[in-house]
Amino acid sequence: MQYKEQELKKGIKLHTIKTDKFKTNLIAVFLTTKLTRENVTKNALISTLLRRGSKTMKTQEDISKQMEEMYGASFDCGLDKTGDNQVIKFYIETINDNFIPQQGGEMLKTSIEKILEIAFNPYTENEGFKSEYLEQEKNNIKQRIDGKIDNKARYAMDRCIEEMYKDEAFGLYKFGFKEDLEQLNSQSLYNYYKELINTCKIDIFVSGIIDDKTKTIIEESEIIKSLKERNPEYVVPKIEVKENKEENIVAESMEVTQGKLILGLDVSLNNEDQKYTTLIYNSLLGGDANSKMFQNVREKAHLAYVASSSYLRYKNNIFVNCGIEISNYEKALELIRKQIDDMKSGDFTEEELENSKQGIIASIKTIYDEQDTQIMYYFGQELTNAKISLEQYMEKIQNVTKQGVIDVAKNVNINTIYFLKD
Repeated sequence: MQYKEQELKKGIKLHTIKTDKFKTNLIAVFLTTKLTRENVTKNALISTLLRRGSKTMKTQEDISKQMEEMYGASFDCGLDKTGDNQVIKFYIETINDNFIPQQGGEMLKTSIEKILEIAFNPYTENEGFKSEYLEQEKNNIKQRIDGKIDNKARYAMDRCIEEMYKDEAFGLYKFGFKEDLEQLNSQSLYNYYKELINTCKIDIFVSGIIDDKTKTIIEESEIIKSLKERNPEYVVPKIEVKENKEENIVAESMEVTQGKLILGLDVSLNNEDQKYTTLIYNSLLGGDANSKMFQNVREKAHLAYVASSSYLRYKNNIFVNCGIEISNYEKALELIRKQIDDMKSGDFTEEELENSKQGIIASIKTIYDEQDTQIMYYFGQELTNAKISLEQYMEKIQNVTKQGVIDVAKNVNINTIYFLKD
């Protein structure tokens, strides 16, 4: 696998991942912009409208037919909240030209042309998005917003984040607000879209059996030629020492049969390398089946159906997630606090540390096995400005020491406790 990045224009990058491990090419286009209260709903709506039709493929059916003609290519489009950024994502996966029955195929060129058209040349009517599509997608997003409560575990996590980041960008729901949808019409949203594609950070990824012609194909695209240079506004995550705040305890009642207990933890870091140590810390705390949370809260004390933790590296937070009997709230919370305190005092063995390292290294190695995970790995590197190879990544994990984990543990503090109960 050979990774290379090249600037096509200021603010627009091409990333190529040359690999002969797959018979497919995967092309991705990411539009990254700062997450704001003013634009979060607009971006969400745009992400759904762009998949509805383009200049020459005016309907979703037209797009599907085009994919069928491209030997069963697959297309997808989505929206992510990545740290304090919102990312509109496009993917096309197609068979590599080397495996097309007829020689001299131009599947890579066609794939690039089609994904760029969908992202940058949408179907319009009367100098705006098609009104019928707009109204349908407004309703779809309303349903998404209303449906947030359907998945109680996801809802509890979102609410904890919302409470931790009140009045901050990261606290925003990625699909925005129902009240904002009413104010958007076809022309105003299309005008915003034109502004977006001329100001956002653009990253184009191509993975597969490729050569130098890939860059030429993209540079010669009329769409790429038409895009302006830009100084994109997006947020690069910072290493920071977080203020130790008084715990914020939030309880919310809903019709639930199982309580959802989420603890949002702040992690204060002094340097970039401590992010790798925090991965190990999280693994030991609640990241796998051998962790303190799983073994002590779930297996031994039987206080939780689910007991885990996850590390959100873009914001330097760890979230402890437990599904509990509502009556066990105080007992479960006390035992969770004990696991956090035990980590501060180094209550874990060298063997446990080594097992956590090997588990993380094994998961890093799986990045080699999927084209989309390779792309997301390098996109994460791009957004954080932390450019290291997978080999260097594994080496940094291997170099983590017990004292290093204890040092991180001493700088982990509870920010918010959120409890969803009946």
